[in-house]
Amino acid sequence: MAYDGTAYHGWQVQPGLATIQGILEEILSGIEGKPVHVMGSGRTDAGVHALGQVAAFDITNPIPPDNLRRAVNRLLPEDIRVFDVRETALDFHPRYHAVAKTYEYRVARGEICLPFERRYVHHHPYPLDAAAMALAARCLEGTHDFSAFAAADDRDELGLSKMRTVFSSALFDQGDRLVYRIRGSGFLKHMVRNIMGTLIEVGKGNLDELGMLSLLGSDWNRKAGPRAPARGLFLMSVEYPPASTLSRAGTLPSSG
Repeated sequence: MAYDGTAYHGWQVQPGLATIQGILEEILSGIEGKPVHVMGSGRTDAGVHALGQVAAFDITNPIPPDNLRRAVNRLLPEDIRVFDVRETALDFHPRYHAVAKTYEYRVARGEICLPFERRYVHHHPYPLDAAAMALAARCLEGTHDFSAFAAADDRDELGLSKMRTVFSSALFDQGDRLVYRIRGSGFLKHMVRNIMGTLIEVGKGNLDELGMLSLLGSDWNRKAGPRAPARGLFLMSVEYPPASTLSRAGTLPSSG
């Protein structure tokens, strides 16, 4: 599914607030005639967008997947769209079975940000050393402790590991726009936005490659740069193991 996150308080249900999960559960519960719980591949923050979010739920209504997709889209607001529905194994979980996710962050560098782009980029019309940012971005590849890039989370008391594997981390200079793309095994709360904020500090000359490398560890005295705004961030895709292990129909896609 895809959504414009501007009007929503993130993915996760919150009492009295509009969220992606909450709207989906309301619609699907109406179709099913009883409460339906929707599981997502991850909890995108308020204002974050998605081009390839993956969600799953159980229903007993024998409606064919394509008909269900059309029915849900008729009921959804225009800034949320389901573009594919498939039947999976009963034990499939969109978060725990995911093997990789890709996020993209977009920075507009021009003096003027066009009105129809302002919700989907971080407007930063100031000098940045894109080459230095690209070198620093590569430092994040590999398996590291990303504690310095993680926001406080309600699951911190469980003592869960903050080790994550980043398969690729690259920044592309497109002239009036910078695009940062990161693909990894999983991401911590606000991790990508904190990485982007730190890369901007590199671009300003306030941090170098060694400074970026020094943040990769469990030393809580070191923290990342200021968090970048949510509006520039997109969840691009979620990847899963081969379809044969997850789908009775054998058709589950490898990415969102």
